[in-house]
Amino acid sequence: MFKSVIKTIFGSRHEREVRKLYPLIEEINQEWERVQSLSEEELKGQTEKFRALIREHTAEVEAELAELREAKRQSEDAAERETLTDQISALEKDLYQATQDILNEILPEAYATVKEAARRLVGTEIDVTGQTLRWDMVPYDVQLVGGASLHQGYVAEMATGEGKTLVATLPLYLNALAGRGTHLVTVNSYLAQRDSEWMGHLYRYLGLTVGCIDLHEPGTPERRDAYLADITYGTNNEFGFDYLRDNMVHTLEQRVQRGHYFAIIDEVDSVLIDEARTPLIISGPVGSETNMAYARYNPTVSDLFRRQHRIVSELIGNAERAVAEGDMTTAGENLLLAKRGMPRNKKLMKMFADDPGLQKAVGKVEAAYMREKRLHELEEGLLFAMDEKGHNVHLTDQALDVMAPDDHDAFIIPDISEEIAHVDEDPDLSIDEKRAGKEELERAYAEKSEKMHVIHQLLKAYALFNKDEQYVVQDGQVMIVDEFTGRMMAGRRWSDGLHQAVEAKEGVTVKGETQTLATITIQNYFRMYDKLGGMTGTAETEEGEFQQIYNLNVMVIPTNRPIVRDDREDLIFKTKREKYNAIIGEIERLNKVGLPVLVGTVNVDVSETLSRMLKRRGIPHEVLNAKYHGREAQIVASAGQPGAVTIATNMAGRGTDIKLGEGVKEERSWEEDGNSLVDAGGLHIIGSERHESRRIDRQLRGRAGRQGDPGATQFFLSLEDDLMRLFGSDRIASVMDKMGAEEGEVITHALVTRQIGKAQQRVEMQNFEARKRLLDYDDVMNQQREVIYDLRTFALEGGEDLKGEVWEMIEKGLDGVLDEYAPEGTHAEEWDLVALRQRLVVDLFVPAERLPETVESETDIESYDELREYVIEQARGQLHVKLAHFGPHTSDLLRWIALSSIDEKWKDHLYDLDHLKASIGFRGWGQKDPLVEYKKEAYDMFVDLMRDLQLSVMKLVFRAQLAPPPMPAPPPMRTSRGAVNEAFGPAPGADISTGPAQRPVPAAPVTPAAGINPMTRVAPPAQQGVVTNREEPRRPQPTTVVQEIGRNEPCPCGSGKKYKKCHGVNA
Repeated sequence: MFKSVIKTIFGSRHEREVRKLYPLIEEINQEWERVQSLSEEELKGQTEKFRALIREHTAEVEAELAELREAKRQSEDAAERETLTDQISALEKDLYQATQDILNEILPEAYATVKEAARRLVGTEIDVTGQTLRWDMVPYDVQLVGGASLHQGYVAEMATGEGKTLVATLPLYLNALAGRGTHLVTVNSYLAQRDSEWMGHLYRYLGLTVGCIDLHEPGTPERRDAYLADITYGTNNEFGFDYLRDNMVHTLEQRVQRGHYFAIIDEVDSVLIDEARTPLIISGPVGSETNMAYARYNPTVSDLFRRQHRIVSELIGNAERAVAEGDMTTAGENLLLAKRGMPRNKKLMKMFADDPGLQKAVGKVEAAYMREKRLHELEEGLLFAMDEKGHNVHLTDQALDVMAPDDHDAFIIPDISEEIAHVDEDPDLSIDEKRAGKEELERAYAEKSEKMHVIHQLLKAYALFNKDEQYVVQDGQVMIVDEFTGRMMAGRRWSDGLHQAVEAKEGVTVKGETQTLATITIQNYFRMYDKLGGMTGTAETEEGEFQQIYNLNVMVIPTNRPIVRDDREDLIFKTKREKYNAIIGEIERLNKVGLPVLVGTVNVDVSETLSRMLKRRGIPHEVLNAKYHGREAQIVASAGQPGAVTIATNMAGRGTDIKLGEGVKEERSWEEDGNSLVDAGGLHIIGSERHESRRIDRQLRGRAGRQGDPGATQFFLSLEDDLMRLFGSDRIASVMDKMGAEEGEVITHALVTRQIGKAQQRVEMQNFEARKRLLDYDDVMNQQREVIYDLRTFALEGGEDLKGEVWEMIEKGLDGVLDEYAPEGTHAEEWDLVALRQRLVVDLFVPAERLPETVESETDIESYDELREYVIEQARGQLHVKLAHFGPHTSDLLRWIALSSIDEKWKDHLYDLDHLKASIGFRGWGQKDPLVEYKKEAYDMFVDLMRDLQLSVMKLVFRAQLAPPPMPAPPPMRTSRGAVNEAFGPAPGADISTGPAQRPVPAAPVTPAAGINPMTRVAPPAQQGVVTNREEPRRPQPTTVVQEIGRNEPCPCGSGKKYKKCHGVNA
C-alpha cells in the first residue's frame, strides 16, 4: 500500500530515471537547432572534429601506455614484467575513464549531428538485403532518451515498433569516435546484415566505416576488416566463436578481433538470458568410438521403454478400480507411480483433467513418502523413474535385472578406490603385478562407466526428448529446435553424448564423439567488454539477473504514443482438445470479419495440429515453424493483412514489425445470438499456451499494438499444458473444482491468472539457478582460461617478452625435476644425483659434469642451494647456446614451441574438466558441495597442467634442432604396427615379433609443406574437423599433418593402454 502511494506521488523508479535525462535531451535538441545551419561539408566534418578532441584529451595517457608496453616487450626479468603489467592495467583504466569523460562532454553535439544527418537523408533510397528501402527516420525525443541510456550502460526496454534499430545509431556513433571499435550484437544473421546495410547508410554519410562479420568466413582477411571498421555488426555466436578461434591461431595476423571496448546487444534478453544456458564450444574429434555403443544399446533401452509403458498402463487401470471402490490411498500410490514412470501418458493426463481432486490425492501420497524418505522403495515397481521438473531420469534395480538377467553386476559400477586399496595392500603381489592389477581395474571401471553413461543418455532421449518439440529430423539429421525462438539451431549439438543418443533413437547416422578444444559461456564473453548496453521489448521481469550477473540496470523507456492494445484475461479449459476447438472457433470468427490473426505456439507439434484443424475448416493460413522457416520474412510481412491467419512458434518476428494492412485498424461489429457485438481492430494475438517465461509471453503480446495501433491479445490454456501440469495444476485445478467447471466449459478469473503467473515465476527462478550454476562452474575455468590465453598472447607476440616467459617456465620446470630427484629439505645422501644427471643429459642435452656418472662416483656439491644454482646456470648457458645457434629463427622457434605445448596441454585439461564436471554431482550424495569439490579438484588439475606445460616447453626447447633444407616428399607414412614401434619403441609388456626393442628415434625430416615447423619439427595443433556447437561445421581444407597423440588416447604401439600410461609416461 505504502509503495503504491509513493509511486503515485513520485512515479516509478524507471520514470524518475527517465526524468533525470530530460535536461540532456533538451540540450541535444538545442544543439540540433544549431547544427541545422551547417553546410553539408561542415556537417560531415563534425566526425573529424570530435576525433581530434578525443585524441587531444587522451594523448598523454596513450603516450605513457606505449612506453610501458615497449618496456615490457624488452624486459627479460619476470618480476619487472609483472610490475609493468600492473602499471599497464592501471593506465588502461585511466585511458578508459579519460575517453568516457570527453565522450560525455561531446554527447549533446554528437547526438544532434546524428539527428541532423538522419533528417537530411529522408527520401534517399538504400539497397537493403536485395530490397530498395526509402529512408524515413529521424530520432524523436524518447529515442534520444534510449540512446542516452545505452551510452550510460543501461538495458533499455523499448516496446515493439519504437525504433530500437535507429536508437542504437546514436551511442554507436559516439563511442566509435574513440577509434577502438564498437559492436552491435544481434540474434540472427539476417538482422545483422539488414541493420548493417540499413543503418550503414547513416554512418557512411558521417564518415564512419561499417562491417558485418556474418557476411564473411571465419579467419579471413575480410572478417578481420569487418572488425577493423568503426562499427561492427554480427551475431552473438560469431563474436564469441571468433574470440575462441583467435586463441587457437598460430600467428598474430590470423587473429581477427581487436579487443572488447563497447557493445550494444539487440534483443538482449534473448542473448544474455535465453542463450546463457548453453556455453559456446569449439570441439574436435576424439579417439574413442562411443557412437557404436549408442547403436548397440539402443534396442535394449527401446525395449525398456515399451515395457515401462505396459507397467504404467496397468498402474492406471489399478488406480481406476481403486477410485471406483473409494480407496483413494491405493489410487494415489498407483497414480504417483504412473506419474513418476510416464508423466505425459495421455490416459493419466485425462484422469487428472477430469477429476482435479486426484492431483491432491497424489500430492498427499508423494509428500508422505518423501517425508519418510521412502520414495525410492515405491519406485522399485518401475523400470525407471522420471523427474520432469529436474529434467532427469534414473534406472531402478528391476531395470538392471531386465537388461542383464544372468549377470546383475554387469551394470553395477564398483568402488574403484576401495578395489585399488585391496590391490595395494596385497602382500603376495609384486610391484609389476600390482600395477597390472590396478590398470585392469581402471579399464573395467572405465568400461562399465561408459556403458552406464550410454544407457542413461539413451534413456533420457526416450523419456525426456520428444520429436517435433525439442528437435526435428530433417535430411537424416537431428536438428535441435530453440525453445525460445522455435528456430532450428543448425550445426549445434547437445553435449555429453545426448545428441548421439537421440540420433540412435531416431535411427539416423550416429556421429562420432567430440571433445572440447575451446569453450566460454555467453556470460563470461560479454563480461569482457569495458562497457555494455542492451535493447529489448521485455527486460523488466529479468532485471534482477541483469544486475546480478552483468551489473546492468534496466531503464524502461516510455512509448512515443500510448499503447491501446487490449490484453485480455486468460481462458482456461480442462483438456487440450477443448482448448484447440475454442482456438479454431475464435480464429474462424475473427477471419470472417476480416481481422488478421497471429497464433503463437510453443512447439512444432502444436502448430501442425492447429494447421490440420484449420485445413479441415477450409480456412487459408500460413505456418511458420522450424520446419517451414525459409519463408519467414515473407510470412511476417503479410501477417497484418486483412483476414490473414498465421500460426507461428515463438520465432515470429523478433526484430521485425508486423505492419497492418489497409482498413485493419477499424473496429469490427457482428451479430451473435441476436446481440450486436463490437471488437477492436488491428492484429489479434492468440497464445495457445503460456511459456515457462513471462518474458516470452510479453514478446508475443508485443507483436500487436505497435506505435499506438489497436489490437488484442488472449491466451487459451488447459490443465494438460506442461506449465500447468508441472508447476501449478494442483492449485489451479482446486480453484476450477470449486467453481464447478464442467467438460467444455471455460474459466476466466483473475485468481487463476495470478496462479499461472506464480507458476511462471517458479520456473523462471529454477532456470535462473541453472544459469547461475553454469556460470559458477565456468568462473573456475574462466580464471584458468585467462592465464592460458595470456600465455598464448605472449607466444604470439614473441620478442624479448616471450624469451623471458620461456626462461621462467624452464626455471620452474627444472625446479620440478630437482624436486623429483633431490627434494629440497632432504639430506644429500637421499638424493639420486646419478638419475638427475641422466635426465639432464639424455632428456634435455644439458651438460652436468659435476654430477656423478655412477653410484660409486662422488660430487663436490654439498647443499641444495648449490645444486640448484649449478643446474640453473648449466641450463641457462645451454639455452643461450641454443638460441645463438637458431639466430634469426629464434622468435619463430619459441613461438611454435610455446603454442604447440599450450594447445596440447589445454586440450587435455579441458577433456579432464569435462569428465570431472560430468561426475562431480555425485559428491552431493556424500554430503559435500559439488561446486566446492569441483573448485578444489579443478585447481589441483590446473597446477598439474602448468607443471606439465613447463616440462614440455623445457624439453622441446633443449631438444629442438634446425631441420635440413627442404627435400623431396618422403614416401607415404606406414601405419602398420611395426612402423609405430619404430618410432616409439615397444610398450612395456607388449608382445613384439619384429625384433629386439629399439630406442626411440627422431621422426624423419619433414618439409614445411607437411604442416611442420622446419626449425623445430613441432607440428601445429591440428584444427581439422574442428566444429562449434552453434554453427555448421566448415569443410576442412586438405593438408598433411603429423598426428599428435592426446594423453588420454590409446597408445599407437598397440598395447591397449592409454598413451600417458605407456609411451607417454615421460612425454
